[in-house]
Amino acid sequence: MKARVLIAVGLGVPLAVVTAMAIIFALALSAPTYVPDYVVRIALPASTGQIGLPAVQGPADASRPLVVIDAGHGGHDPGASGQHGEKEKMTTLALALALRDALLADGRVRVALTRDGDRFLALEERSGIAQRLRADLFVSIHADASESSEATGATIYTLSDRGSDAVADAVATRENRSDTVNGVDLSGKSDAVTAILVTLAQREMRERSKSFASLVLREGQEAMRFHTDPEREAAFVVLKSLDLPSVLIEAGYISSPDDARALGNPAWRKGFAESVASAIEIYLARTTVPSAIP
Repeated sequence: MKARVLIAVGLGVPLAVVTAMAIIFALALSAPTYVPDYVVRIALPASTGQIGLPAVQGPADASRPLVVIDAGHGGHDPGASGQHGEKEKMTTLALALALRDALLADGRVRVALTRDGDRFLALEERSGIAQRLRADLFVSIHADASESSEATGATIYTLSDRGSDAVADAVATRENRSDTVNGVDLSGKSDAVTAILVTLAQREMRERSKSFASLVLREGQEAMRFHTDPEREAAFVVLKSLDLPSVLIEAGYISSPDDARALGNPAWRKGFAESVASAIEIYLARTTVPSAIP
């Protein structure tokens, strides 16, 4: 320590400063090392790569059409809440499982679930699963909420026309990287041609989605109560696909005591599932190869 003090003083550092530094250094060396009582480790997904694909259930014949059912929310995202503690994430899962069972019982189409348990999925991952599986239809199930006690009934959403230019631009950027859109090779094509193809693909998928939404409304008249304005359009992320007909079904208002009671009733869920399954089968029979569905 004397050698260090002599060096410091020789360099023009005041002796008092050197003494204070020496004391602080000695205290730091003698202070006990803090060891936490426990450590919480959270596994984060890799920054690259994709989540695993769910199992495809139903007929082993790969030519049968495939529908992907998405139970909204999940994991740390509970969604909306009912007046008696109902959680949207559990309600949507029960409805998705009921719809899967109804489709499997009929045996006409193949089925995959984006989630079959209480786990979180990003919005892009949900529709991405359907796209990677090359599904023929994507159905996302939710349970709405409103501050108004008058809001009740089911609503069916398809992609909105509003903001379609911005959507087309964003999707075009992505599709340019993949060089395909709706099965059409975009490699070597100009930005103007790509934008036109994206717009046309989006328009076609929107019309197909609206056609399916109308079937859900028709087939569900006896099984469920619909909102006074049941067919709506909105810019939901999960509906923004260029090569996959997609709808989002708000099965009811979980904030409404009457709707929440119905949503929690297994018999009501069975009726909901059978009516939506009927709409799915009719839609796919109309739009896929005739031999795919007997």
